[in-house]
Amino acid sequence: MPDRSLAEWLTLLEARHLVEIDLGLERVAAVWSAIQHQRREQGSAISLPTAITVAGTNGKGSCLASMQAVALAHGHRVGLFTSPHFLLYNERIAVQGQPVCDKTIVRAFEEIEAARGDISLTYFEFGTLAALLVFVDADLDLMLLEVGLGGRLDAINIIDADVAVVTSIALDHQAWLGDTRELIAVEKLGIARPSRPLVIAEADGPEGFDNMIGATGAQSFVINRDFRLRLDADRFSLDLAMSDAGSQSFQGLPASGLMPSNKAAALQALSCAGFKLDSGKVVAALDDLMLTGRQQQLTINDCPVILDVAHNPAAATALADALPPISGRYLAVASVLNDKDWPGIVGPLRDVFSEWRVAEISASDRATKAQTLHEVLYNAGLSSSLFESVEEAFNSALAEVAKEANRDDVIVVFGSFYTVSAVLNMQRESDRCIQ
Repeated sequence: MPDRSLAEWLTLLEARHLVEIDLGLERVAAVWSAIQHQRREQGSAISLPTAITVAGTNGKGSCLASMQAVALAHGHRVGLFTSPHFLLYNERIAVQGQPVCDKTIVRAFEEIEAARGDISLTYFEFGTLAALLVFVDADLDLMLLEVGLGGRLDAINIIDADVAVVTSIALDHQAWLGDTRELIAVEKLGIARPSRPLVIAEADGPEGFDNMIGATGAQSFVINRDFRLRLDADRFSLDLAMSDAGSQSFQGLPASGLMPSNKAAALQALSCAGFKLDSGKVVAALDDLMLTGRQQQLTINDCPVILDVAHNPAAATALADALPPISGRYLAVASVLNDKDWPGIVGPLRDVFSEWRVAEISASDRATKAQTLHEVLYNAGLSSSLFESVEEAFNSALAEVAKEANRDDVIVVFGSFYTVSAVLNMQRESDRCIQ
């Protein structure tokens, strides 16, 4: 097997499989079985740490980040697998809160390659198996796994999670998951296992949701039924349900930043997994917890900027609700992939933004044409400008804010991980120049 760098491996994996998204467990499960056989033959049988798997249309990253922060604060060894990444592939696989190094990922890729035979794997499936191998070798207490798409047929679902979490059910990825919330719910709930805990943070489930939950055979913990949060200004309190029919309460949890429902689901899931939670450590871990691209606030060229990966109508509604009134203007810089409901995203935000700047995402073949984005805005009677790239659109917004410096304007970048990544990369390159 030739020696390859991580960059060379990723280029190979991007081109190898015929389609980018190829849902199904048969291929990836077969390779995982082969890897386990290899390890047994070498006298090092695989033993997995406690596993919590998280599915949901929105809120997965926030829930996972909250669990990671709390578990680390209690002194546990934690692995976290998420996708996609913003700047570096290594972001997807973290141990003890830090992305693992290239060498660690390459070593896992080489083991997968040696085991897969003639079975073709997608980019995501290869990465999923790599994360599992990294976690197996890292002597962890807990591994946190984010579903890539759906749940039932996602590569992550080869693992029988000790606890499953579903954060939300909304319309997205309809071409793969179905065009109703009911169909999407079935796919998300597919990560649950009979008699094991299933934490539900969706407070407004689709019709028949309770029956769907019951059909999983899991031990369900549903928000506002089994565990409850109460908002009080910038703090919230939480009553967790315990597996032994007891309860545990937390006071003074931060309501700002990541959504309280996702933090609540995180704590309920950790409790269900058997982790004892200290109230003081929980509050300290969640205070000021931020996540890249989730209502992330930063300053670029003295201009306030908010980055949010909101890419479906439900996430756009949450973003609109989170933006407070300001004395100046909100300026939008946006782009989406072509499977997204752009008119549905625009709807909740139409009264928020004074100006829209749109461009085609350059880093994906699935990008929506900028002209299409512009036409939707134009037909809705909104002020829109069209640009060649997200970077140009963002620079234009910066120039507009600089021109009207006394107006306290804020730029909001949203629509996709790719859109946010473009601005984050601009900031990184700018920081390098300054250094």
